[in-house]
Amino acid sequence: MHRRHFLASLAAAATVPSRLLGADFTLRIAPASVEIGPRKVIKTVAYNGSVPGPLLRMKEGQPVTIEVFNDTGDAEIVHWHGLQIPSAVDGSMEEGTPMIPARSSARYSFTPAPSGTRWYHTHVVAGRNLKRGTYTGQFGFIYIEPRSEPGNYDQEVFLALKEWDPYLSSGGVDDDSIDVAYNLFSVNNRALGHGEPIRVKEGQRVLLRILNASATVTRRIAVAGHQFRVVAMDGNPVAVPKEVRALELGPAERIDAIVEMNSPGVWILGATDDHDREHGLGIVIEYAGQSGEPRWLPASDERWDYAAFGSLGKEETGPSERIPLVFEKKFAGHHWVDKWTINGKSFPKTDPIRVKANGRYRLVFDNRSDEAHPVHLHRHTFELAKIAGVPTSGVYKDVVVVGAKSQTEVDLLANNPGLTLFHCHQQMHMDYGFMALMEYF
Repeated sequence: MHRRHFLASLAAAATVPSRLLGADFTLRIAPASVEIGPRKVIKTVAYNGSVPGPLLRMKEGQPVTIEVFNDTGDAEIVHWHGLQIPSAVDGSMEEGTPMIPARSSARYSFTPAPSGTRWYHTHVVAGRNLKRGTYTGQFGFIYIEPRSEPGNYDQEVFLALKEWDPYLSSGGVDDDSIDVAYNLFSVNNRALGHGEPIRVKEGQRVLLRILNASATVTRRIAVAGHQFRVVAMDGNPVAVPKEVRALELGPAERIDAIVEMNSPGVWILGATDDHDREHGLGIVIEYAGQSGEPRWLPASDERWDYAAFGSLGKEETGPSERIPLVFEKKFAGHHWVDKWTINGKSFPKTDPIRVKANGRYRLVFDNRSDEAHPVHLHRHTFELAKIAGVPTSGVYKDVVVVGAKSQTEVDLLANNPGLTLFHCHQQMHMDYGFMALMEYF
């Protein structure tokens, strides 16, 4: 049997509804109306009628079953982002996970790992249909509790950054290819000033688990009057926790950061981009006993640097086998959508990335385009090794933003056999060729 057919048969067996066992979680994909502010109602598709969908708290190493009902008229699929699970249930049709037909259901059973902040979202092609894919409200947090939880904080808050009301837009005089722009924004399900604030007390340590659920936009955010102490990226503890005045997150990235509540008042946590913050991308932090208009202060322009959270110094000898992956843009024509290539080819014609089980590899992401790319490898975690020529270690991720005209190198232990999707998490880039499959041999 061909490998893909074999995987598909495994996936079908893994997702056929079983009435003999109860599910640990139930998700229902259906149309939803989300009122992000007065007279600002977003009609979208969501999980269980809410944005984000329900928080799924799991225990590391304890098997779970999730039943998903698709109440829409289109085939759907759910990807369990950042989990090291089999291809059959990962939630990628390119890997062999079957789609969930319209008006049907499926079950996903797996053992959650590794611990930390993960998430789930749809993984369908949207193309020019901005009512599909990650343009919708189909996303939610997963938190996998470690076997030993440090608990060195007083309050835990999950925050998803999201944009709404997308439309196709031309880039302007010098760049007239098509991109996506947005009119409205929110943190979780409310625009700035229209939801409940984060209520805190002086002296508290508040752990923020922040997700950039954007389809296309890298976000820079700050919290007026305070600093973030970054303790984890993509759910994985960093080698060197560090205080910064602003965070940057590409689409699909997560950052766990502790904020020391040592400046009483009413403050704004939000996008440093004035337009997007003023159109909703923010949330209020309110100290007990404080009132008044929320304050915003000009944000720091310090450069975001992954390497600062790793162990700096002379680069140690990495894996001997290097796999170059060159990213380029292929102009498709005026007022059209650009195509994207990996090593000169667009998906589904991209060459497979071939690895051996338990082999160690240096992946060299060579971005020769003028746009940054948040690249994601399914079912695996990689270690950052070199950022724009600067060696680092101890920062483990499943998404990394590769800067325009820049190189990023990561070290990979190929420890989860099966077809594995590699792609840019910018929805339009992914849809127009920026994908490849990693194959074990």
